[in-house]
Amino acid sequence: MEKQQQSSSKVDRKTVEKNRRNQMKTLYSELSSLIPQSHRSKGGISLPDQLDEAVNYIKNLENKLERMKEKKNYLMGTESCRSMSATMGGNPPQIEIHCAGSSLEVVLVSGMDSQSLFFKIIHVLHDEGAITINANFSIANDSIFHTIHAEVILGIIFVFRS
Repeated sequence: MEKQQQSSSKVDRKTVEKNRRNQMKTLYSELSSLIPQSHRSKGGISLPDQLDEAVNYIKNLENKLERMKEKKNYLMGTESCRSMSATMGGNPPQIEIHCAGSSLEVVLVSGMDSQSLFFKIIHVLHDEGAITINANFSIANDSIFHTIHAEVILGIIFVFRS
């Protein structure tokens, strides 16, 4: 009788261990299926390497999410998305940026010789993920008044490059 209990106990432990391994295999497969193909190595790689790839992918997603939250906060006004002004070089052009949700209004007042600054601003907006909706200008005395209306598509943090 005692021998039968030991045998039964061994079978139970083997069954429990087999079920545990099967459950782990299923969980590994599910985790692997959640990682995009572009982030998986080609061919058969070891399980620890697959787990390392999954960890790296998740860390990258966390970093990306944090950056996107910062951009969103910036755009929503919780991190100083208020009217900003900047001046640059020679007869100093003036730039004002007004933020309202995902809409931007950029006002540039410059001299007749600073036309390239307008194009630089358009390029910066485009590079940072905004779409120019409307741009116009008017001339008064020796100054050009540019107004640019843009819509933020992917989130944007301004870094004006001179």
